[in-house]
Amino acid sequence: MTENLRIRREVLEDYREVETMIREAFWNLYVPGCSEHYLAHVMRDHEDFISELDLVAELDGRIVGNVMYTRSRLVDEAGEEKEIVTFGPVSVLPGFQRRGIGKALLEHSFKKAENLGYEAIVIFGNPGNYVSRGFKSCKKYHVCLENGTFPCAMLVKELTDGFFDGRKWFYHDSPVFNMDEKAAEEFDRGFEKKEKKEKPSQEEFYIYSHSVISDQK
Repeated sequence: MTENLRIRREVLEDYREVETMIREAFWNLYVPGCSEHYLAHVMRDHEDFISELDLVAELDGRIVGNVMYTRSRLVDEAGEEKEIVTFGPVSVLPGFQRRGIGKALLEHSFKKAENLGYEAIVIFGNPGNYVSRGFKSCKKYHVCLENGTFPCAMLVKELTDGFFDGRKWFYHDSPVFNMDEKAAEEFDRGFEKKEKKEKPSQEEFYIYSHSVISDQK
């Protein structure tokens, strides 16, 4: 399928289609309902948004995938700061998943991010979805949250070999991820009504998102 896939930058005319696609991909996946489509909506106007890395995957004129990136930063124990990137939301339309579209979209974005001069990516996600794309546990690169913990779901990829030099880094994501849940609910009312349900994937998400790796060696 990927031989007919076109990957390009998102344009204004795509916004509603992309938001609808994201909503379909995330609905009831992590929580009953979802807010990722609202995140995409507000992210585009945020100062940390990287428009060059806002990409869509198009198949026969239909948008079937999307990835968006924001700037984030790492700060070491001496206060030195480095700018890196984070992606999310990343999604593939249900019915087109597990066909290599997400892989093609991400690999394209990695090359583009590297060409733009970015040297590392930090994300939160299910390791099973990303270790095959070169991501490793944050613990292996000594990247932790501000409170010093190493979340199981925090994953790191070097775009430049040797970027991580053994120092301990504290990760800071963009404030755009601090969403207003009431605003997200209001935004969702502008879309076709969908039923919110509880699903097993939500428990899996809860486990990953609340698990940390021991700081012991």
